[in-house]
Amino acid sequence: QVQLVESGGGLVQAGGSLRLSCAASGIIFRIYTMGWYRQAPGKQRELVATITSGFTTNYADSVKGRFTISRDNAKNTVSLQMISLKPEDTAVYYCNVFGLGLNYWGKGTLVTVSS
Repeated sequence: QVQLVESGGGLVQAGGSLRLSCAASGIIFRIYTMGWYRQAPGKQRELVATITSGFTTNYADSVKGRFTISRDNAKNTVSLQMISLKPEDTAVYYCNVFGLGLNYWGKGTLVTVSS
């Protein structure tokens, strides 16, 4: 049974930092692309960042230079380090595993950035 459990969300002031983590179980973690997506109130879910099994990363233009995705295959975790946060980064952040017929989402963690 696949499980993705996000943590690390919270309330932060603009300009601040947060680190999100996602713990995965039930999959051979190292072979999958992992990603972070977000959904702001009234908006569609959008890509934030992905990291492949080969550690190739991809970022949305809106977060380039501010967010860093990383993975630890020994711990089956994927993280998102966020700095210089802006109010427009406020959203529920979701962890995703994708590939080989699998596309699974965590339940999300809320990030709120106050101005």
